[in-house]
Amino acid sequence: MKSIYRALFTFALLASTVVARPSPHDVFNDLMAPEAPLKRSAQASLKQVSDFGANTSKVKMYIYVPDKLADKPPIIVAIHYCTGTASGYYSGSPYAKLADQKGFVVIYPESPYSGTCWDVSSKASLTHNGGGNSNSIANMVTYALDKYKGDPTKVFVTGSSSGAMMTNVMAATYPEMFAAAIVYSGTAAGCFYSTSGGADQWNNSCANGQARGTPQVWAKMVFDMYPNYEGARPKMQIYHGSSDSTLAPANYNETIKEWCGVFGYDYTKPDSTKANSPASRYTTYSWGDRLVGIYAQGVGHTVPIRGADDMAYFGL
Repeated sequence: MKSIYRALFTFALLASTVVARPSPHDVFNDLMAPEAPLKRSAQASLKQVSDFGANTSKVKMYIYVPDKLADKPPIIVAIHYCTGTASGYYSGSPYAKLADQKGFVVIYPESPYSGTCWDVSSKASLTHNGGGNSNSIANMVTYALDKYKGDPTKVFVTGSSSGAMMTNVMAATYPEMFAAAIVYSGTAAGCFYSTSGGADQWNNSCANGQARGTPQVWAKMVFDMYPNYEGARPKMQIYHGSSDSTLAPANYNETIKEWCGVFGYDYTKPDSTKANSPASRYTTYSWGDRLVGIYAQGVGHTVPIRGADDMAYFGL
């Protein structure tokens, strides 16, 4: 595994540098509100769970369970951005309200670090069962599936900004766990890897869009996060804005290249291109039945969450 990490960072000129974290930003989707206004349950609330399993990286687990829980409920993992919190993402994203309507469980992990970005840089977090943040979040899913008799074929993950980076990492390190992932303005899995081995390290080269690799190089990085795994992988939907000044738009291209490499698609030849979809100045590109890229012209950091569209992609 060390060789591919070294090769990627030699090729892409990645140099990890700790800098100030991005400022808070709104993530609520005003564009795709459900047709009928949804009211939050008077009884259900966000609750912390402290005994969900091994948690060497000290990630906090919060969970929202609606009063009317579906039989074998689906589970959505919703991962906050830098400077965010579980309660902030619970309040500022549409997933809890949609859970009231559809009966699924929502897990809101919370970063343990100052600035509350996610560790998408250490080998521990970039390795299946490596003991990092990804391992802790996977253990939250296992806990919820057991406690609420969840449907293991309907587990999904999504996130914004740093949470979007972790979404890509979760799809790479625990592909057997998730049916689909939606990434709102992130970077390719492994792009923030720290050559010094540091956890929760900011990487200027990646953030600025200077980390470039071939689909094969990116894909090998994903494969090395879970060596010898040959099973199914989640389908992926990638959003990014053309005016993103926090995580440069080039990161959209690299993320698409990464998953095209994983799935065996030619990133230069999408099967379909739809202008002004799902909204004006958004363009949707599709590769096979496993990968969708949505590029939003004039949109900054981050692309707003599209709750109803997310439900459709997840099949809920």
